Amino acid sequence: MTRTLKQPTLPFSNLPAALRREGAISLELEQGVLILRASKTVQNRIQALLRKQQTAKLTAVEDKELQQYEQIDDYLSLLNRLSRNSTQSQ
Repeated sequence: MTRTLKQPTLPFSNLPAALRREGAISLELEQGVLILRASKTVQNRIQALLRKQQTAKLTAVEDKELQQYEQIDDYLSLLNRLSRNSTQSQ
């Protein structure tokens, strides 16, 4: 059975400002597999937006930023899956 993964689409010009900064993505090695993660600064920003979302309404700009982070999470998840699969097949 063949399964086609839905690939996220996000133009790089629409990345949140935090991700366009150097150091926004960290590379870590876990059990011999390269893993991409949002930096602590980006993770903190996401947490702040999620906390605010629970207690108040996000502004349109904040809501868009949070949606963009969700798309970035999709990209990182896809890249991490590909990295794991590549390592396992070797």
